[in-house]
Amino acid sequence: MASTPPSGPPLLPTPTSHPFKGAWGDWLAGSGPVDDQHRDEEDHPWYAVLWLTGMDYFSSLGFQPGLALLAAGSIAPLATLFLIALTLGGAVPIYFQVAKRSYSGQGSIAMLERLLKGWWSKLLVLALLGFAATDFVITMTLCAADASEHLIHNPFLEELLKGLHLPITLALLGLLAGVFLLGFSEAVNLSVFVGIPYILLNFVLLGRCLSEVVSRPELISNWQTALTNQGDPTALFVLAALAFPKLALGLSGFETGVSVMPLVDGGPGDSEKPVPEGRIKGTHKLLLTAALLMSGLLLISSFVTTLLIARQDYATGGKASGRALAYLAHTYLGDGFGTAYDLSTIVILWFAGSSAMAGLLNLLPRYLPRFGMAPAWIRFSRPLVLVLLIINVIVTLIFKANVEAQGGAYATGVLALILSGALAVSLALGQEARTEGNNQKRLLSFYFWAVTVLCAYTFIVNIFERPDGLIICGIFITAILIIGALSRSSRATELRVERLDFTDQTSSELWPALCERKVWLVPVSDLRPESLERKRFEIRNDYVTDKKLAFVHIKLLDDRSEFLSILRIRVTCYGEDYFIEVEGATTIANTIAYVSELIDPAAVFLKLRRRSLALQSLQFLLFGEGETALTVYQVLEEYWRWTPEEDLRPRLILASD
Repeated sequence: MASTPPSGPPLLPTPTSHPFKGAWGDWLAGSGPVDDQHRDEEDHPWYAVLWLTGMDYFSSLGFQPGLALLAAGSIAPLATLFLIALTLGGAVPIYFQVAKRSYSGQGSIAMLERLLKGWWSKLLVLALLGFAATDFVITMTLCAADASEHLIHNPFLEELLKGLHLPITLALLGLLAGVFLLGFSEAVNLSVFVGIPYILLNFVLLGRCLSEVVSRPELISNWQTALTNQGDPTALFVLAALAFPKLALGLSGFETGVSVMPLVDGGPGDSEKPVPEGRIKGTHKLLLTAALLMSGLLLISSFVTTLLIARQDYATGGKASGRALAYLAHTYLGDGFGTAYDLSTIVILWFAGSSAMAGLLNLLPRYLPRFGMAPAWIRFSRPLVLVLLIINVIVTLIFKANVEAQGGAYATGVLALILSGALAVSLALGQEARTEGNNQKRLLSFYFWAVTVLCAYTFIVNIFERPDGLIICGIFITAILIIGALSRSSRATELRVERLDFTDQTSSELWPALCERKVWLVPVSDLRPESLERKRFEIRNDYVTDKKLAFVHIKLLDDRSEFLSILRIRVTCYGEDYFIEVEGATTIANTIAYVSELIDPAAVFLKLRRRSLALQSLQFLLFGEGETALTVYQVLEEYWRWTPEEDLRPRLILASD
């Protein structure tokens, strides 16, 4: 059996203090970076975790039926059938596959990152983060606006709160941010107490509404007449197919369903398995149960609201605007039940906003810092909460806390995530089918490509119908790209090494002979013997030194878009000198600086290049090459600035051709 290569020298220290100053800065830093706050999360049965997923998914009942009426009118129930078909035939199978391949809760975005390489992969992930940010931010603002609608239109509070819709929405968003500033973690038990009463109240309400429809046959006759006026069955089918993308809000929650996978109890010993099959099966049950339950609720609610609410009432500004089911609760079950329904709706909408806030606090630090595309403070939850609060306030003011006006942006974000999941699954199955020669996976891949086309159609139709959604998403994407580019540039002088190992035992044994000012470090790109000999002669002839030389050659990764390196070091003797080969680097200059700090040489011999500094800077940022000598100097200066002062630093010799 082959022996495991020895581990490399200890990693160099990195800055651990937070970037904030003073007592205010200490408060912003809280208990440390998000990724350092290890939580011993307790596992729960899948049917308990279901309600945590449901905060996002089930809460859309608060606004979906009314938005469906506005979008589709009398054909809303038929369009809802198309939505249910996409849910059960598309979204559920997609996220079944995502759960199998992303059981740590990273979701479809992480799948695409693994499947695609290079800068195009990074740009795609950043774009998807923009859509996800839109989804989560609009979830917070839309849910707060809808909660405000339910509050101010309650018969007992309507006169008291009249005209305060916008201030109440902003207050709810401020309360949401305040809770997270104090410290908030999602609790499965709390979601159970919020979700179950809400669903039970909806069962009672929809049952009462169905009985009202049954007792008044003229309602169905009027609806049939309205459908007949719009055309024959074929025309209705086409109209419903064209209308159902406007109902895409009913697809929210599936990405959340896989993000909570680590909380699902897979049974004894399941977490120790390489692939936690119990957790995956539990998540499948969770996703299917949520989809079946929500599909039934959406279909019935769409049917009863279409038949029982007059057009003037569900129109913008009408009595049922933004609160269709709550309007029916007050109308058919009295103000007592209606008030209980209002309170339950407000609570679940607020909790859905909390889930969205928690999602962003975990999603953005998971990707952006690792890409080098985020400032240091994004790893701390409190400053990120404050930034999100400012964004929420701006979005709410732009849309004037109007629920219907925000539907387009919400749907665009939701559909983009569903589309990314379909694309990720299609690519993964196709790749696995080719690797394994598995015909079943090849057929599944074809099926999911068809689902991808359908999701793409839904996404495109939604954009054409409501282009404001794409504009909002575009603003988020542009902001992430600009901040990412500036951050990547500002962090370019970090050492950028995640791990390092020796390739063999010989390298491990030779390494101590290089360290503690015993050699001159000489980076080389040309490995031809005559070039190395010329370099050796040049240094011995021009400089006075009794030290041995350590030639170092850096091999870059094919994918230079990666920010952090996993280095493998090979050390060999080269006559009386040494040769160091470093593999797996993302940049030449940073790796030379890192090796220099590990070895602590007497001097580092660097060669200046006679090329445009502007072009070389761009080449360095994108491909890890460029003006090596000056960049090594900058990286070392940046590192020395915060490390303890030492009596001796290596001499940096900058030589020209």
